[in-house]
Amino acid sequence: MKLAIMQPYFMPYLGYWQLMNAVDQYVVYDDVNFINRGWIHRNRILMNGCAHDIHIPLSKVSQNKKINEITLLDEEKPRQKLLRTIAQSNARAPRFSEAFPVIREIILFPEKNLSGFLYHQHQVLSAYMGMTTNLLLSSALEKDNSLKGKDKVLAICELLGADVYLNSAGGQELYSKEEFAAHGIELRFLQMNDIRYAQFRNDPVPGLSIIDVMMFNSGEEIRQLLAQYTLI
Repeated sequence: MKLAIMQPYFMPYLGYWQLMNAVDQYVVYDDVNFINRGWIHRNRILMNGCAHDIHIPLSKVSQNKKINEITLLDEEKPRQKLLRTIAQSNARAPRFSEAFPVIREIILFPEKNLSGFLYHQHQVLSAYMGMTTNLLLSSALEKDNSLKGKDKVLAICELLGADVYLNSAGGQELYSKEEFAAHGIELRFLQMNDIRYAQFRNDPVPGLSIIDVMMFNSGEEIRQLLAQYTLI
């Protein structure tokens, strides 16, 4: 069984979804510390040919809290403002009429807990992209929560019976193939290929949110993009 474990991010880039699509089970790692300057509650979209930051407004954030202990700001106006920004920036995109209702459903989902909000996002978008991967919440697994780092990852792999563990290419400095092999688990790293697609008449802006991919690619085209990676 192939497994991946990753923190939940807000509308993450294509490589995140490639990792999810490449495994049988995907653990949403929501019981680790929130990173204030990370991608858990923010991302970037195309605006006037450039990358523009967007975010989900949160209440009383702290890096001393777990992701599943963070709450969203209990106001609808910031979410509506975010939707207007996305709509105004992408109204002329070729797939706007298909993609925007899905994005609207996600952003207006009436969930105050950040983990629950992002887990719902993952469910909606994985279905939109035709994935069959089984999603699990890390906080719902009965495991030894005193473990940290790779030891916690290995414990989850063993708990779920994984024989292959996939990680993003950035994890090559964190994890050793030999150490995973000692536990009977093959460790592989997923590297997204150099993917480009038309974004209006601009030069391609890389590394944007999945929102951008959805605005400029059909469902079938997205499924093809999900397969454009290399395993190391």
